Amino acid sequence: MELLKHPHHSLFIFVFGLVLVFPSALSWKDAVTHVHQFVIQEASVKRLCKTQHVMTVNGMYPGPTLEIKNGDTLSVKVINKGKYNVTIHWHGVRQMRTGWADGPEFVTQCPIRPGGSYTYRFTVRGQEGTLWWHAHSSWLRATVYGALLIQPREGTNFPFAKPDRQSTLLLGEWWNANPVDVVREATRTGAAPNISDAYTINGQPGDLYNCSTQDTVVVPISSGETNLLRVVNSAMNQPLFFTIANHKFTVVGADASYVKPFTTSVLMLGPGQTTDVLISGDQPAGRYFMAARAYQSAQNAPFDNTTTTAILEYKSAACSSDPIMPRLPAFNDTPTVTAFSTSFRSRERALVPAQIDESLFFTVGLGLNNCPPNFNGTRFTASMNNVSFSLPSNFSLLQAHIQGIRGVFTSDFPAAPPRVFDYTGNVSRSLWQPATGTKLYRLKYGSRVQVVLQDTSIVTPENHPIHLHGYDFYIIAEGFGNYNPKTDSSKFNLVDPPLRNTAAVPVGGWAVIRFVADNPGVWLMHCHLDVHITWGLAMAFLVEDGVGKLEAIEPPPEDLPICS
Repeated sequence: MELLKHPHHSLFIFVFGLVLVFPSALSWKDAVTHVHQFVIQEASVKRLCKTQHVMTVNGMYPGPTLEIKNGDTLSVKVINKGKYNVTIHWHGVRQMRTGWADGPEFVTQCPIRPGGSYTYRFTVRGQEGTLWWHAHSSWLRATVYGALLIQPREGTNFPFAKPDRQSTLLLGEWWNANPVDVVREATRTGAAPNISDAYTINGQPGDLYNCSTQDTVVVPISSGETNLLRVVNSAMNQPLFFTIANHKFTVVGADASYVKPFTTSVLMLGPGQTTDVLISGDQPAGRYFMAARAYQSAQNAPFDNTTTTAILEYKSAACSSDPIMPRLPAFNDTPTVTAFSTSFRSRERALVPAQIDESLFFTVGLGLNNCPPNFNGTRFTASMNNVSFSLPSNFSLLQAHIQGIRGVFTSDFPAAPPRVFDYTGNVSRSLWQPATGTKLYRLKYGSRVQVVLQDTSIVTPENHPIHLHGYDFYIIAEGFGNYNPKTDSSKFNLVDPPLRNTAAVPVGGWAVIRFVADNPGVWLMHCHLDVHITWGLAMAFLVEDGVGKLEAIEPPPEDLPICS
């Protein structure tokens, strides 16, 4: 696989072989349409001394980076030459009225079957910074993912000094196994899936793993430069700390929204989250490790405790010099996580809904299902408001909604848990087994929504990265323990809260988000730890059409995959 061995060759093929750019009919001046082709295919990838056959896009692991400007349109034809069903999700893209292009399997579309194809077409408007794309079928996103970079709109600039260069760092996880087999075995046994064998930066484990040193990613910098690093946690199941030896970060963006700049020496990203930072070439010329390892908030749960590295290399540094290793926080350093997550503020005054039409309270957490009669033991499960989400298999939820197909879902997802209990205390075992259902919560177009996301201590409390498709939301407060509406509402930031698409709900705590339901369709909300969505930690909002064509979802594309 020469594409995999020679990243520069891959870049050449990607830039000059896959991209067509031509003027669009958009009203935004100078906006363009970018046309790409993604071929889902198996490729041989050697990591940790072993060769694995994994699913890729265009033979590349990670997949190609897409770069557009605010206001541009993407048209990506996905051709499935692999052996599994597949869909592609454009993580964080608002998908205004284009829910058919969002990608989660059996939510907004049926999967692209082997031998089939589907073209995702959508416009990215009002978002700048770093997003990403990934498979949204089974565990294919372990290797099927890539960055989506959104540069400032034509004729505008960054709200900070233009960086001298930009680099993208995709943090991932690697198994010495087929990830689909890993999740299938866990589903068969009811146990937790095997932990990963390595973390990666741009697909490479780095110097601290066997057979990996020669391919460690090197990020160049020159003395005196200010560079923009775009960091994405594309790992499957692990929040990650990230730091660079002897260098500070100035955080300037997250989830394709600008933030008030603040300085930190360490980042923590939950899976799905992105963070844009500036670094200065202000240290002695040398080589400095960039390192990532686990933030593990679930007690007594096994996790991958290894460390992935890349190298920040000054151009005048001697190539033979040993890189300097940074100090990373302890695996369970929740105070560092809290200090980091509570530092985010929107750069401008935020348009936070002051009045609320829908006040919702969602518990998020794990559970145990008793096995059927004649079988011993229990199976892991997960739920929101005691409902473990089950995807349909004959129709997508959006298709069932638009076509009025009965029996696919119900619209009775509870606005609050069926029972009030001490959510983060010692929970009775009678509350550990949730019901299973395909339940949606219906929202009127334009309704102003507040959701309290409350972690529970069922099985174990844990930091949950909760992602909402089709929307950004303001995180107006977070805290520990049980949310108390009488006292915790005083902590609400309604002036400049951060705008995110994935909220890291604190371990044993809560977060409060607000958004306006201005995007009609069916939108999945789920934990972005893939083990948890596999177990059912998800729900979906059904946002009704408003008045007129511009407040209604567009008709489905002609090539929308059908379920068979």
